Amino acid sequence: MAGTTGSSTAATYEVDECRGVLRVYSDGSIVRSSKPSFDVPVHDDGSVLWKDVLFDPAHDLRLRLYKPASASASSAKLPIFYYIHGGGFCIGSRAWPNCQNYCFKLASDLHAVVVSPDYRLAPENRLPAAIEDGYTAVKWLQAQALEASDAWLADVADFGRVFISGDSAGGNIAHNLAARLGAGAPELAPVVMRGYVLLAPFFGGTVWTKSEAEGPKDAFLNLELIDRFWRLSVPTGDTTDHPLVNPFGPSSLDLRPLDLDPILVVVGGADLLKDRAEEYATKLKAWGKKVEYVEFQGLQHGFFTIDPNSQDSKRLMLIIKRFIADNST
Repeated sequence: MAGTTGSSTAATYEVDECRGVLRVYSDGSIVRSSKPSFDVPVHDDGSVLWKDVLFDPAHDLRLRLYKPASASASSAKLPIFYYIHGGGFCIGSRAWPNCQNYCFKLASDLHAVVVSPDYRLAPENRLPAAIEDGYTAVKWLQAQALEASDAWLADVADFGRVFISGDSAGGNIAHNLAARLGAGAPELAPVVMRGYVLLAPFFGGTVWTKSEAEGPKDAFLNLELIDRFWRLSVPTGDTTDHPLVNPFGPSSLDLRPLDLDPILVVVGGADLLKDRAEEYATKLKAWGKKVEYVEFQGLQHGFFTIDPNSQDSKRLMLIIKRFIADNST
């Protein structure tokens, strides 16, 4: 008597999903949506000019340059302010409208040249790929300073006043660049690094902090999503005590003897990452580093890009502007 046989392969199913734009399946396949998770209108009123540049042909990575339309070769040179986007190392892009809108405001309000680089994303490219791409993005700036080949940039940019800023995962990249480059970043000459702005930096560790363990489950960046981002981005077989993830992990670089540029650390009081950002600033300050910590009471992760026109976001912009002024000489 003939019988029937079932399928020898189980049906493929979704294993992980991030903000609706990244889906990882049981067979290892990965699907990315071209639609950003922050689908908001772009507010381009022409007061800030921008263009895209290929900075890493090997990995087809681009950055977006912004400058005030009023800037010219005859006016005073402007500081250069990197803005490295967030997204848990797994999602995000310089081209997402929330990122572009914030860069418009940075260029306009800070009166600066803004550089917004992309980097390779996990899980296709796990750490340290994103950190290496951040380094490549600042080495690109050194090449511009040496060659002065792009008048769009060279005519208005002050390569002697460079600041590296990063939002969430971008803040993690900024920290790792600060530690790698050291004060002033002598290897980037004639570029001179002046300081770092870590906006809600995405740090981790195998032991939960109080704010992670007790934070609201419905937080914009909740613990389940934090864990998912780390699971998809840390090197295979590693943990969140990896040196690129936890600045104070058991095998992390000892930051005490390093000569670091000034660092501004900013976090929302309701951000589950708050305790890690505060510990980072407190330890570095105790070790004699020039570190400023600013906490916005009751605010969530990424409040400044979610609502860049809020009073708190405007206050943050003034704090960043003052930090640039204080560290420009």
